[in-house]
Amino acid sequence: MSDYAVRAGLQIAPVLADFVETRALSGTGITPDQLWSGLADILARFTPENRALLAKRDELQAKLDNWHAANPGPIADMVAYQQFLREIGYLVPEPAPFQIGTHNVDPEIATMAGPQLVVPSLNDRFVLNAANARWGSLYDALYGTDVLDAPLARPGGYDTERGGAVIAYARTFLDEAIPDWQQGDCPALVASKPGCKLFRHNGLHIELVIDPDHPVGKTDPDGIADVILEAALTTIVDLEDSVAAVDAEDKVAAYRNWLGLMRGDLTASFEKGGRTMTRALERDRVYPAPTLGEDELVLHGRSVLFVRNVGHLMTNPAVRLPDGSEAPEGILDALFSSLCALHDGKGPLRNSRAGSIYIVKPKQHGPDECAFTNRLFDAVEDVLGLARHTIKVGVMDEERRTSANLSACIHAVKDRIVFINTGFLDRTGDEMHSAMQAGPMVRKAAMKSSDWIGAYEARNVQIGLACGFSGKAQIGKGMWAAPDMMADMMAQKIGHPMAGANTAWVPSPTAATLHAMHYHKLSVFDRQKELATTPTPSLDLLLTIPAAPKGYNWSSDEVREELENNAQGILGYVVRWIDQGIGCSKVPDIHDIGLMEDRATLRISSQHIANWLHHGVCMRQEVDAAFVKMAAKVDAQNAGDPLYQPLTSNSIAMLAARALVFEGLSQPNGYTEPLLHRYRQMKKSGA
Repeated sequence: MSDYAVRAGLQIAPVLADFVETRALSGTGITPDQLWSGLADILARFTPENRALLAKRDELQAKLDNWHAANPGPIADMVAYQQFLREIGYLVPEPAPFQIGTHNVDPEIATMAGPQLVVPSLNDRFVLNAANARWGSLYDALYGTDVLDAPLARPGGYDTERGGAVIAYARTFLDEAIPDWQQGDCPALVASKPGCKLFRHNGLHIELVIDPDHPVGKTDPDGIADVILEAALTTIVDLEDSVAAVDAEDKVAAYRNWLGLMRGDLTASFEKGGRTMTRALERDRVYPAPTLGEDELVLHGRSVLFVRNVGHLMTNPAVRLPDGSEAPEGILDALFSSLCALHDGKGPLRNSRAGSIYIVKPKQHGPDECAFTNRLFDAVEDVLGLARHTIKVGVMDEERRTSANLSACIHAVKDRIVFINTGFLDRTGDEMHSAMQAGPMVRKAAMKSSDWIGAYEARNVQIGLACGFSGKAQIGKGMWAAPDMMADMMAQKIGHPMAGANTAWVPSPTAATLHAMHYHKLSVFDRQKELATTPTPSLDLLLTIPAAPKGYNWSSDEVREELENNAQGILGYVVRWIDQGIGCSKVPDIHDIGLMEDRATLRISSQHIANWLHHGVCMRQEVDAAFVKMAAKVDAQNAGDPLYQPLTSNSIAMLAARALVFEGLSQPNGYTEPLLHRYRQMKKSGA
């Protein structure tokens, strides 16, 4: 620790001290002494409670393990099971009916419905692409994907046949969304200027670019050269599952990009076609007033940005406490991401016109942890001189104890909550780890049709609506992971707004533009009114364990297929995380289909193998054989990457992958972060 800077009794990594004191604090009116003293006070107050909450997780898991070992298999007596969960404090009493009291929420979150992107904070170019994905070309999205039932574009310039199919598809969309769009008195027309007509439908804007001299406009009867859709209303800039941030240098790189977004001056330069290109944040879009006497119409040019902090589990060496131990990373994120957000609006651009800071908080277990976050954000507001509840929170419903107590979790943050959502991978990982001793789990593919997950998805929406989310906050659904399969996305992802979600995750700006069409097909807020009168699925369904029936046996081929599928997914992701520090990328699956994966994919795959190993469905040598076989496949899939290092039996990436499985039972709640951080730090140190 000799190279650490001492501030208010804390050991601060020099790179972090320099970033805070020369960049993040500049222009805020907060002195370094105030900031560091405030951090020291917050850490002294909240670190013991943070540790106690983690100890509570371990205590509850031990009790669950004992109960399931004594009562193996699927739950036979749900009444007795729930009574046990209440006795140990896993289930808590439901709060009396209430409505959330969140105020000062931007319309993109509260009163509009549309796609949401998630982007790793460490990649400045990706961050800018995502922030600028508020508006997207429908023509480009259709021309370059598999959505159209037409031959793909021929190489060698603009393919007029493909272009004709794009124009036909887009005109059909316009006819369905705005049937009278060609009429001069169309009520949906909100602004026009030479070369442009702007429409509003279901709260979203559609801009027609009119240029009869354009190569595309020449081929359209109305001279339309492009159709621009309002697409990614919001974006989550991620400090968590999609990044590999294990030390002070990584954290500062992430904070620096977030600060640049808040200041509005982030840029990224890159080579394309032999030229250096520079990307920056888009300016707002300005249109003439629709009627005389009104001000001009100004539309936000960028997504409204959330920042996803890490959860409560991890610590980080960026800051060390007076006793030399690492500080809880989630506490650091809360203060430093909020500090960066103080710069919002001080430059030419603004993120939140409502004056709020939006933080997504993942991987919380139950209402006590949500209440901890609420008090932590109170303390951060006090240090930064912010009004109470300036910092808003998004609660990710991805842990079983949160799902089972969702109303109580929302109640714990009821005056600052702006977001709940569901996510299959982490939620399934926690489902398996929570009931690890119950017996072997069903195959991973069968999880998606399990009773608990249907109840989980529906309960999230119903409880959110009952708590007053409609018109005040987002109810979200999870990621479409296959960015090259847009036709399938268009066929299936309409299910998210139909389920009452006013946002859902997409893997790319192109996907955001395409998914935006779903929000023109129906009014999500009308759909929410319909759903508000339907019954909420029972807690019995939610708590149904996805264990296979007692005595069930899979064939040797089924076991091998499951092991190889899981092993390939683990290796394909881990090798990039450990060797290159890539936390999110398009990773080919076992069938060579590219899936946009983040760390959550490891939790479900590693926990599934660990579960089958524990219950004797497979043996250790079979798992090792799957890893060896799939290492060769992953090597072949990455053969075109000049930075790729092949997997060997003693490579750090292979050691990390095996540890995730063979140490899976002992990992806290089945999380992968502790092992990934350990092995990534080994790799960075040159071990």
